Amino acid sequence: MFLKRLGSGIVLLAAAIALFYYGGLPLLLAFCIISLIGQRELYRAIGIEHKGLAAIGYALTIIYYGLILYDGVSYMMAMIVFSLLCFMTAYVVTFPEYKTEQVTGAFFGVCYVSVLMSFVYHTRAMNDGVYFVWLILFSAWGSDTLAYCAGRLFGRHKMAPLLSPKKTVEGAIGGVLGAAFLGFLYGLLLQSRFTSSSPQLVCSLACAAGAVISMIGDLAASAIKRNHDIKDFGNLIPGHGGILDRFDSMLFAAPAIYYAIILVQEFL
Repeated sequence: MFLKRLGSGIVLLAAAIALFYYGGLPLLLAFCIISLIGQRELYRAIGIEHKGLAAIGYALTIIYYGLILYDGVSYMMAMIVFSLLCFMTAYVVTFPEYKTEQVTGAFFGVCYVSVLMSFVYHTRAMNDGVYFVWLILFSAWGSDTLAYCAGRLFGRHKMAPLLSPKKTVEGAIGGVLGAAFLGFLYGLLLQSRFTSSSPQLVCSLACAAGAVISMIGDLAASAIKRNHDIKDFGNLIPGHGGILDRFDSMLFAAPAIYYAIILVQEFL
């Protein structure tokens, strides 16, 4: 199992490096596909993967990524509102075929998976995005590894025993501080390549914010799985589970990094 997990992790990292480097259309298409797969995993968990609501959700995701290609983040709020209207229209027209929780779950799939996942592309597309996009990996996967190490060494107090019994407060603190340090070193080493001012500070604070939010993303995914009595969202990635099992923390880290960079630069 360890070798399988390690091998899958190496393949994922190699794919991330290639996509983050090239950016543009390859990155957008890859994360559109990843979003659709993750969306299907979520819909399967809540029992609507074979219903018309799921088809509407997939169509909205494709439309959303098409709009991103056309004009970045400009239509994000309009798309979220449009998605809600589409689902509510389906709810009314087909009543009483669907229950309220199925409709809200379908809408949740678009926002939770597709919209949050798209911030990987948005971060890559921003000024200095070719460098900033790596902070998502530092704050999601990097902080997770550092939190595990800190928890093993110093962990005493459980952070969320009902959701993840092995996670500790000390581990969480270690993960956040470690991610901030990784961001600082990254900004320091590449400071000559950034056009933004104080890249060490921007990268450090963004990684810290991303690490905090990514832990919430990890626990949120655990809560969904426990609510629906499943161990994993899928088995697509050997040793890791499904897309949502591997990208749960990145879903939250990506928008946190994106907005943290903007906010920190506002005050510099």
